Amino acid sequence: MAKLGFKYAQSVLQKVSFNKELFFKEVRKAIHYLLPKDLVKLQNWLQIYTSDKPELQPAISYINGSALFA
Repeated sequence: MAKLGFKYAQSVLQKVSFNKELFFKEVRKAIHYLLPKDLVKLQNWLQIYTSDKPELQPAISYINGSALFA
């Protein structure tokens, strides 16, 4: 199965950002299918995208807690 990319994850997250539970679920899913270089992109994008959405900011910690920096 081909790896899904950063752009796909970004698109999904934008569509579900109206619901924080769905948003967090999709972030966790993206962590599992994105390549490490795409996880870095996702982390950077999340920091910018959630800067004015404090209810979604905890999603950044999901990436920080992943094996990204291990």
